[in-house]
Amino acid sequence: MIRPALFNLLALVSASCHAQPAMSSLLDLSSFPRSALTISSGAGAQRFDIWLANTPQQQSQGLMFVRDLPASQGMLFINREPRPMSMWMKNTFIPLDMLFIDVRGRVVRIVARTTPHSLDTLSEPTPVKAVLELRGGECAVRGIKIGDLVHHSAFRASRPGRPRTPVPVESR
Repeated sequence: MIRPALFNLLALVSASCHAQPAMSSLLDLSSFPRSALTISSGAGAQRFDIWLANTPQQQSQGLMFVRDLPASQGMLFINREPRPMSMWMKNTFIPLDMLFIDVRGRVVRIVARTTPHSLDTLSEPTPVKAVLELRGGECAVRGIKIGDLVHHSAFRASRPGRPRTPVPVESR
């Protein structure tokens, strides 16, 4: 009798030890780099303070476990090179608007008001440079639409009418 009980206790301790590293590996959002961007929409310039998800760990975590996202904030997931992007809402507690953005800074797709905790894949098969996540419904409130221009150093031609040299994004 003692042996099965001891075995069960060891199994329980082992399982809890294996579960802990996943929780301790979460990054505090304050450790993510910060930036700002502006979206030129039909309703005028829309400014956002954003976190940058540059590293694979930052991009995997994204806005998971965030319980509130102010209207003026978001997160930008930047790729080194344009590629098809897929996102999901696992462990995400709030609805989001996802803006898929091409290398020139043009919004090519918007997935509005995503479903929290959904494991459905939200994709853009066309290669994109980045995805911007905003509070769910913010695109509708601010009049942000496909074709609008996102101004940020991650995008070529983000300042229309001015030639610019691409600015490197923090290394991943």
